[in-house]
Amino acid sequence: MTDKKSDTRSAAIAAGIILLVATAVLYLMPNVIVWLGTFSPWLGTGFGVLVILAFFFVFWLRARYQHRGQR
Repeated sequence: MTDKKSDTRSAAIAAGIILLVATAVLYLMPNVIVWLGTFSPWLGTGFGVLVILAFFFVFWLRARYQHRGQR
């Protein structure tokens, strides 16, 4: 069996990494959307939608991975 302390530490490290990457992407997102919007408003909108969906997709994958480990 795995150690509870190790599981907690692993979850905290993963959450920290996800939070840092998401913060960086969301910080840069408005500039990228404006830049893409100069080519096409649809392209800028599509990028924004994909970034937000990717944010939730990462947490969905993480939940699936954790659920699979509990079976």
